[in-house]
Amino acid sequence: MTDTKTTTIRLWDLPIRLFHWATVFLVAGLWASHEFDKMDVHIKLGMALLFLVSFRIFWGVLGSETARFASFVKGPAAIRAYLRSGRGADGVPVVGHNPLGALSVIGLIGLLAVQVGLGLFATDTDATYYGPLNALVSFETADTLTELHEVGFNLIVLLVVVHLGAIVFYAVKKKERLVPAMVTGKKTYDEPVRQPKGAPWWRLLLALALAFVVCDWVWNGGHFMPQPKPAYDISY
Repeated sequence: MTDTKTTTIRLWDLPIRLFHWATVFLVAGLWASHEFDKMDVHIKLGMALLFLVSFRIFWGVLGSETARFASFVKGPAAIRAYLRSGRGADGVPVVGHNPLGALSVIGLIGLLAVQVGLGLFATDTDATYYGPLNALVSFETADTLTELHEVGFNLIVLLVVVHLGAIVFYAVKKKERLVPAMVTGKKTYDEPVRQPKGAPWWRLLLALALAFVVCDWVWNGGHFMPQPKPAYDISY
């Protein structure tokens, strides 16, 4: 009887898991608030998504090893090696996002960033509701960005479908379940693997603070402090 040794590691940190699932619910909420014409809710959810995406970008630089972009964004050679053997270019199991999956991750984060960015300048047909940076652009520009904002959501849906398809593919063809690890943070490998490095708490606080600064600047219309409303001349 062969003794198969397994190794269980903590793969995904809590911030990554919270970002993942919060984004799922926020995107669904943004779609529903738009479809049911609850634009005041839509704007607030959009700001929440801006915070999440901003945090994820900063955490991709400051965070734990598997969260950092530098650890999983690879070149064509690494992608070819993974397609050939299902392993990294060094021949060991890939811990974290594989080089191919990394393209999906970067694409989704990038598209979310662009989508929420377009929404900051967008406006509805009657200009009743508008993004917090709408005043920085002309009406014609805002109208164009609004149309692109609507197209962007369709692209997000497409990427989500591809993402779900990849999850099903790994579960059926490779017998590898990806979802449980994103819930518990842990994953078991059939051979010894190295435990990825975590990140100190102060980096988490820094990433949260930077994301808050971005949202505060946006919410104040492109300023770091609330701006006084213009005084209108009502004399006759």
